[in-house]
Amino acid sequence: MAYPGDNRKISFIRSVGFALQGILTSFRERNIIIHYIAAVVAVVAGVFFSISSIEWLFVITSIAGVIVLEMVNTAIEKVVDLITSDYHILAEKAKDLAAGAVLIYAIYSMVVGVIIFLPKIYDFIS
Repeated sequence: MAYPGDNRKISFIRSVGFALQGILTSFRERNIIIHYIAAVVAVVAGVFFSISSIEWLFVITSIAGVIVLEMVNTAIEKVVDLITSDYHILAEKAKDLAAGAVLIYAIYSMVVGVIIFLPKIYDFIS
């Protein structure tokens, strides 16, 4: 692991290892786990309903976007908590903005899901 002031270059493979560790760490975060579960449901539904390539692109983009934003949100929260345990309006704003970004993208993803899957569910039950 590189530390501030450490001039050694980290190899690409080690960098990928750190990134994979970050992904594994995300599985310990409640909100991200909820998004992973929703992703599995969306993928299973996509396979079940044989969605088109274009629909897969929207579903995969929605899944990746929500998970990435939730990981960034979690990172921001952890850094803010590391810097200060005292209440500060800027810390609150940083956390709220990051959480708001996740919420906007999650709503977008739900809209994508409704547009893609609702007609297929309707056809299936009809």
